[in-house]
Amino acid sequence: MFPFAFEWVPEATRYVFMGSLYAVLITLIIILHYCAIRAFLDMICKKDDHNSHH
Repeated sequence: MFPFAFEWVPEATRYVFMGSLYAVLITLIIILHYCAIRAFLDMICKKDDHNSHH
């Protein structure tokens, strides 16, 4: 199923599937890194959240 496996058969459907799989995985990784960086910066800056009504 993966390009580094010996059973890989170069077909258009597999290229579309692997391309979409890698695009989704990269998007998820970017989103998770963004959230982690924002949380870290908010923790360091100790921003007061004036919108919370707790």
